[in-house]
Amino acid sequence: MSKTVTKEEALDYHQFPNPGKLSIATTTDLATQRDLSLAYTPGVAHPCLAIQDNPQNAYKYTAKRNLVAVISNGTAVLGLGDIGALASKPVMEGKSVLFKAFAAVDSFDIEVDETDVDEFCKVVKAIAPTFGGINLEDISAPSCFEIERRLIEDLDIPVMHDDQHGTAIITTAGLINACELLGKKLEHLKVVVIGAGAAAISCSRMYKHVGVSNIIMCDSKGVIHKGRTDLNQYKEEFAIDEEMSFDDAFRGADVVLGLSQPGSFGIEHIALLSDKPIVFALSNPTPEVFPVDILEVRPDAIVGTGRSDFNNQVNNVIGFPFIFRGALDVQARKINMEMKTAAAYAIANLAKEEVPKEVQDIFGGNVKFSTDYIIPKAFDKRLIVEVSSAVAQAAFDSGVARVSEFNLEAYKKELASLI
Repeated sequence: MSKTVTKEEALDYHQFPNPGKLSIATTTDLATQRDLSLAYTPGVAHPCLAIQDNPQNAYKYTAKRNLVAVISNGTAVLGLGDIGALASKPVMEGKSVLFKAFAAVDSFDIEVDETDVDEFCKVVKAIAPTFGGINLEDISAPSCFEIERRLIEDLDIPVMHDDQHGTAIITTAGLINACELLGKKLEHLKVVVIGAGAAAISCSRMYKHVGVSNIIMCDSKGVIHKGRTDLNQYKEEFAIDEEMSFDDAFRGADVVLGLSQPGSFGIEHIALLSDKPIVFALSNPTPEVFPVDILEVRPDAIVGTGRSDFNNQVNNVIGFPFIFRGALDVQARKINMEMKTAAAYAIANLAKEEVPKEVQDIFGGNVKFSTDYIIPKAFDKRLIVEVSSAVAQAAFDSGVARVSEFNLEAYKKELASLI
């Protein structure tokens, strides 16, 4: 079990030795007059003109090729809700730290004090030339759907709202492996999704993409069906034909995906599931139902949560750093479904490999592919090789990479050198 941090420890961590979690370091020498002439005037004019002649040269002569913006307006921060742009800054700095620590990706956090979709998109589009990719973060639904859609359409660099797609990719990996262990097929699953926000919509879309067809989505008012008149366009996408009770949604279901709040479903609903159910209770930090209670009712279940102190943690950090790493390295114009699916299968496959000793040591040994281990641990250093290379290959194969050639094995060796 991980030790809970205290408020004092957390505040000290963010204050000392310097306020915040980020600083900027130079990558070139600046010790002599000649260095100064190269770094700034007059030497800097040459790369400027080269980029003016060919914008692609920005990837050659600037930090753009390895720089991601973490951008938020603070309207849906972790479990804190709408706390505003400034209060979201510690989270966005933290996201930038994860990019650097796990995938050697440089990142600036940018907090935009704007909730209007039009104005927010204008700001992001205006600063986009600085970056090789944009990670949208902690933006509330339904605005986040429209913001991401517009930016993907208007920009020629990868844009991804991680709260949507990170959860989708990791849970898809877990779903693939859980089905393999339980002898179930994706196309035969009945999936109940509790919650209808950004992550729920994205997860459901990705499940459909990998073969799941029977998805029942529930919001705070119950099952989403075509007879309801209060649905936005995103919920309508998953409206079933006829009205159904909450209990009937659970009855005989193979999978429950909880993306709601504690208590939004209970052990009485778990008891209604099919044999060998898969339950992802992802409300964080308090799951909808705790694993011990789920397993008491259904000991044959595979259970995942968002917490590090339980088995099968659904942690976006095993996805987004490596997805952007692969996208940046082939100078992708976007992150498409092919790339996200490749990431999910790479994560799923890694969980089946023998776990390295350093990871075993962190988690007390005996970590192996099983009902208690369907998702790799965040500290498995092989993630950067397997996930980033799969994403890069998918970008190249699907035609969104700018590079004209791609050698998978050579790229894997390059990634391995970063470990």
